[in-house]
Amino acid sequence: MTRALLFAPLIAFAAIAAWFAVGLRQDPSRIPSVLIDQPLPTFTLPAIEGRDNPLSSEYVKGEVALINVFASWCIPCAIEHPVLMQIAEDEDILIAGINWKEKPGDGAAWLARLGDPYDFIGDDADGRVAIDFGVTGAPETFVVDRKGRIRLKQVGPITEQIWEQDIRPVVRRLQAEE
Repeated sequence: MTRALLFAPLIAFAAIAAWFAVGLRQDPSRIPSVLIDQPLPTFTLPAIEGRDNPLSSEYVKGEVALINVFASWCIPCAIEHPVLMQIAEDEDILIAGINWKEKPGDGAAWLARLGDPYDFIGDDADGRVAIDFGVTGAPETFVVDRKGRIRLKQVGPITEQIWEQDIRPVVRRLQAEE
């Protein structure tokens, strides 16, 4: 009995180590959002510098839309940006941007340099709206249906492959629904 008690900490350590090893093999970008099939959080954000129209959750209702969380300081956002520009040019979809935790003027300057794919852009300087969306980092993109429900969450940059294989089919299906 006392011999078994001596090995108890070792057995407990091995069990915890195994649990962590399994967890480390999981892809955090594949963790589903709790907001899938839930209504879009209600929000209104002021427009970024150089824009007149604020961004509101009401602006995307009635449309199939992409809501993209980005920042000029975000390297993966720069990688994703040409794909968003192509989507804006080729597709009939509303694209809204949430400029996340940005210094005043930086987001507008970044878009002036790289191009602006967004129909609306809101300034989420304090990150409160991103918290409501469950954003853990930039970029993150949400597909919203016409009823204002979040149908897909993409963590990380949208690549051409992700657009073609994962996002565009969902967008097309939602656009085909009445």
